[in-house]
Amino acid sequence: MEEEAGEEPGLDRSTAPKDFHFYNMDLYDSEDRMQIIPQENTRMRREVVQAEDEQELGDEFVEESRMGVSGYLPYGMKRRDPTREQRDWRLGGEAAEAEDLGYEGWGLAGQCQDLREAYRYAHGRASEEYECYVIPEEEDEEEAEDVFCVTCKTPIRAVEKAFDEHKEHEVTPLNKALESAKDEIHKNMYKLEKQIIEMENFASHLEEVFITVEENFGRQEQNFELHYNEILETLAQKYEEKIQTLGQKKKEKLEALYGQLVSCGENLDTCKELMETIEEMCHEEKVDFLKDAVAMADRLGKFLKTKTDVEISAQPDFEDQTLDFSDVEQLMGSINTIPAPSAPVINPQAPNSATGSSVRVCWSLYSDDTVESYQLSYRPVQDSSLGKDQAEFTVTVKETYCSVANLEPNTQYEFWVIAQNRAGPSPSSERAVYMTAPSPPIIKSKEIRSCEEAAFICWESGNLNPVDSYTVELTQAETPEALGVTESVVGIPTCESLIQLQPRQCYIIYVRALNVGGPSARSEPATVHTTGSYFHLNKNTCHSWLTISKDGFTVVRSERKILTRELLPSKTQFTRCVAVMGNLIPVRGRHYWEVEVDECLDYTVGVAFEDVPKQEDLGANCYSWCMRHTFASSRHKYEFLHNRTTPDIRITVSPKKIGILLDYENSKLSFFNVDISQHLYTFNCQLHQFVHPCFSLEKPGCLKIHNGILMPMHVTFY
Repeated sequence: MEEEAGEEPGLDRSTAPKDFHFYNMDLYDSEDRMQIIPQENTRMRREVVQAEDEQELGDEFVEESRMGVSGYLPYGMKRRDPTREQRDWRLGGEAAEAEDLGYEGWGLAGQCQDLREAYRYAHGRASEEYECYVIPEEEDEEEAEDVFCVTCKTPIRAVEKAFDEHKEHEVTPLNKALESAKDEIHKNMYKLEKQIIEMENFASHLEEVFITVEENFGRQEQNFELHYNEILETLAQKYEEKIQTLGQKKKEKLEALYGQLVSCGENLDTCKELMETIEEMCHEEKVDFLKDAVAMADRLGKFLKTKTDVEISAQPDFEDQTLDFSDVEQLMGSINTIPAPSAPVINPQAPNSATGSSVRVCWSLYSDDTVESYQLSYRPVQDSSLGKDQAEFTVTVKETYCSVANLEPNTQYEFWVIAQNRAGPSPSSERAVYMTAPSPPIIKSKEIRSCEEAAFICWESGNLNPVDSYTVELTQAETPEALGVTESVVGIPTCESLIQLQPRQCYIIYVRALNVGGPSARSEPATVHTTGSYFHLNKNTCHSWLTISKDGFTVVRSERKILTRELLPSKTQFTRCVAVMGNLIPVRGRHYWEVEVDECLDYTVGVAFEDVPKQEDLGANCYSWCMRHTFASSRHKYEFLHNRTTPDIRITVSPKKIGILLDYENSKLSFFNVDISQHLYTFNCQLHQFVHPCFSLEKPGCLKIHNGILMPMHVTFY
């Protein structure tokens, strides 16, 4: 930027020595420079400055300087773009500035190198007191877009919102708009993937139909050509036979007529001869006439007695020659008569080809066969124990596949198929067994256990027949449903699974069952929170005098004792100690829960191994670690029991809510007074296997368990 009175920015001339002069300098305009240092001193100063620059700027820049490449500037100098418009201003202003400073005699034709060395000398010798910068005017960088105009659907700068045409438009932060656009793209991609799959399936079906039509018409063309060639050969054979027959009959008739004509001629000649002889006799003498007349009379009598055939033996009319084309007509009819097809070949079941109520069956056929339709028959696989025939069902289709619906889930069906055309049905195919997908499992929400790192999920199969495996699908609660499953655990062989999760999250859990037919539909969802340790009371361990609330977190012993016969010893249910155990997730780490108690209540809380003797009191053996409270004569007694021993500890403030911290990593069990954040006692336990919370009531009352909660700060230090 141009300074007033030709002053260089950042330069204080009042502090400069009187004999030292400053000039506007541009080190990169190599022409028209003022020679401010005599020529003889230039080389010496250049060597001094170059030695100092080598120390400051490094070997790389020194090498460039020695090669004559002016590709660097001394510290504090900034480059100016020679192409910018300031160049003209500098060239025009240097003369005026030089004239103001009294150096108009020097001129503007000095060498660039002398002017550069003058600056280096000033900078190197007096850089602590004086700095000379050439600061070019820089263009303002365009401010990046930081908001998104919803109305115009384009990124804009925030300043445009106040002064531009976007003033009345709705805007949103750019990051939020980006996330929204990504979500929309993901949703559209999901829909597009579904559409692609549908179109691919449809294209595959069209391709199958196209190939089938092409093969059928090809076979018909071959069939027509074969039959027409056969008809032409038959007609040619019949033509030859008829020509030979006509020639033979012609020859026979002509020969008969010719023979009859010859015989007639001979008789005619004889008659003429007799007539001539008789006429000659009439001119003879009477004596000679009489002699010859007797002989002539005998001869004439014999001739006249000879029968002359004057009937034509062969008529000239043609006989009606009837041609027998029955065999040709039969051949013509056989053109449209095709053979019955061969038996189809039914394919094995393809993976994921079934649902809980339908299955897709496919088969193939020999390429030379022409088929008008197929009859697909099926029935459930017969159970030998039932001893009853299953009903059969039949459907008619034109394709080589069929989706059969209204079936039972997780059930085997046997299928067979017959091909048909106008000639008749084919033999039946071999029978193939297909299986429908299972029914959705049923998650046992009351038996879900969790902690900050994992969750233990249980479910019922929901199927009478066994399945191959199960898959657990997890979706974080804040994940949009359109984005689908975030994680899947596959190949689970049993109806329970321990799943690793992230702490302090909320998950939606689904379970699918799988068999050879494919996966079942999703189960009903279950919600899992990984905030603290979450468990329910185990009803199978509950003493008969105790009652567990519906939510599974409160245990009650009523005022009136329930009269029952003496309970038999059990490995799962408490029979002597009126207690119940909780189902803690089998995960090592730190688990915390709280128990709300009454100050005047006799209770015992703690942990125990699963195989703790159910006929003994809690804390009376090496399988349990407990805190017991008894109240008598207005006195509170607290004991921390393990194997019937307790330390001598006095508790002055009776807790109303007891916090229990189970630390597997450090093998410790700690108790706290939650209301006053007081540590009560810590067991050092040998936890060689997993333990479970346990609760006991020696007198009527109730205990309320709080779990699935964050660990308080005062607990984290223990």
